[in-house]
Amino acid sequence: MSIAPLAARPAPSLRGRIGRDARSGHYAVPRRYRLYLSTACPDGLRLAVTHALLGLDAVCPVTHLPAVPDLPDGGHSALLPLYEASAHRHTGPAAAPVLGDDWTGRVVSVHAQDIMRDLARGFGDGRPSLYPCGTQGEIEAVRRLCARGVEDAAQRAGAAGADPAERAAALDELLAALGELERLVGTADESTHRHLTAADVELWVALVQLDTVHRHHLDAAAVQRIAGHRALWAYARRLAAHPAFGPQLDLDGIARRHHARCQGLEAAGAAVGVLDWAAHATAAGHR
Repeated sequence: MSIAPLAARPAPSLRGRIGRDARSGHYAVPRRYRLYLSTACPDGLRLAVTHALLGLDAVCPVTHLPAVPDLPDGGHSALLPLYEASAHRHTGPAAAPVLGDDWTGRVVSVHAQDIMRDLARGFGDGRPSLYPCGTQGEIEAVRRLCARGVEDAAQRAGAAGADPAERAAALDELLAALGELERLVGTADESTHRHLTAADVELWVALVQLDTVHRHHLDAAAVQRIAGHRALWAYARRLAAHPAFGPQLDLDGIARRHHARCQGLEAAGAAVGVLDWAAHATAAGHR
């Protein structure tokens, strides 16, 4: 599978942080900040789920963007004013997701993990803690395993024109990561009434991407082996039924975004998905 980049990530200088101290410049004030995202994008979906888990509708509004950017460089025209106000002669794409500052009309951050943490810590008083004390290492380990062992390995396993041995090795890496994640989920996780953390957000979005995007470039045997991690997919199904997770899914948008970027060919695994995500997604007026 070869995927053409929709947009290179903007300069890392657009990586401000929300703090509790007014002297920081970006401090936590209700309705000062706004999220710009598309839930067809993995980072956008992570932020949408985080926002919903924290119940921040009245604190930090969300502006939903099209699944496929409307500018040739992969940026969004709606974000151009924020980028141009934030960086003199900004030359990169006006890419999403973005945390914007409505007071200044500028970008605060384009870094999804930072934004997730800052929303949870800056506006988390009296709300569920997505980063409980002592869990930072575990959350980061899950994030890395999802990024490298699932998403990156799945893309390499389905890469068009790649050496068969390399694809097989990538599939083995993917299956090993899924096995490790299944062990982490454990048999004790029988309901979504337990305390959810940012690790659940990272893992769930990685599984959504695996089944709705990467699966299309894997053969049927590979998909069958992936689906064999029954406890992991049962966990994904339970989270999809949670009101902060499933309703954020934009399955049509994910498909359009994938087709706009993908340069590979469909394989036999595209025929049948592992989960029926549509059973938990809801139509939303902003899509």
